[in-house]
Amino acid sequence: MTHVPSKVSIIVPVYNVEHYLAKCLDSLVNQTVRHMEILVVNDGSKDNSEQIIQDYAHKYPEKIKAFSKKNGGLSDARNFGLDRSTGDYIGFVDSDDYVTPTMFEEMLDLAEKHHSKMVICNIQKVNQHGTITQKLTQIPNMPEKIDLERNFSVFSDLSYFACNKIFHKDLFKERRFKKGIHFEDIQLIPQLLLECDTIAQTQNFHYQYLERTDSITKTHTERGLDILNAVKNVETAFKDSKYSNKHNELRNFQIFEGVYSFLAYLAYVEKEEIFYNMSAELELFVKERNIKIKDILNYSRFDKNYLLSLPLKKRYIICFFLQDKRS
Repeated sequence: MTHVPSKVSIIVPVYNVEHYLAKCLDSLVNQTVRHMEILVVNDGSKDNSEQIIQDYAHKYPEKIKAFSKKNGGLSDARNFGLDRSTGDYIGFVDSDDYVTPTMFEEMLDLAEKHHSKMVICNIQKVNQHGTITQKLTQIPNMPEKIDLERNFSVFSDLSYFACNKIFHKDLFKERRFKKGIHFEDIQLIPQLLLECDTIAQTQNFHYQYLERTDSITKTHTERGLDILNAVKNVETAFKDSKYSNKHNELRNFQIFEGVYSFLAYLAYVEKEEIFYNMSAELELFVKERNIKIKDILNYSRFDKNYLLSLPLKKRYIICFFLQDKRS
């Protein structure tokens, strides 16, 4: 039997998700796209995830490639899959989420139709009953094919999730997810975008992000400073990119990810000492980049004032920070 090369490689890092993994894998093995491989990387799970992976690999040997490794974190598991992928395009699915049956067929068609190295779809958050709790539209008011030179505002407007995109394998020739950090998507995905001339999008809500009720509440700590470090890494890549003259878009990226995203995280830091230390780091970040209060207040996303679109608690913490800067 002649082996047909994979067009799409889907990488699924797995860590202690025995209650959700089957639904995720079902959504992948039932994809309508042909010539797809699913690389399932067990990153040192201590529950029954490995047995579930083996069951699916046995049932779908033509689709699933199963791997097991010592625990190294999300970035390490994704990189492990990247090193073993054979597809022309790469996708990432978190193992407690799931996708629609046509997701990768449509996104691959768009990639080939528009010669795009990155394709994006919308996300919707769902609860454990499958009820939609929030729709996250990624790039409204933009065409299916987006020429970045003419529409570079997407650089600062885009949400940099890895999971709702596919990427041409060439984008990963010299880049990998940074290990040992949080917010690795913010660190890497903008750098991949800087390597693109065009991107494509579908307005379909293909990716289903599960809001789990059984997960332990995430503790918000100084690890949130990884957001600022991620932005700094992107700034370095930006200066060496073909878009280095797009100063306004870089400034908006700094405000969106470095200020708003950071403050949204900071709003949930409970320890007072850590809160004020992180606030001081943000003040330094803003000062070094000469970001003015009016720049933050006037920042718009998709032609709307971003501050007004935020929930009240996040709005409050941002106003508190801005007031503190004035005093």
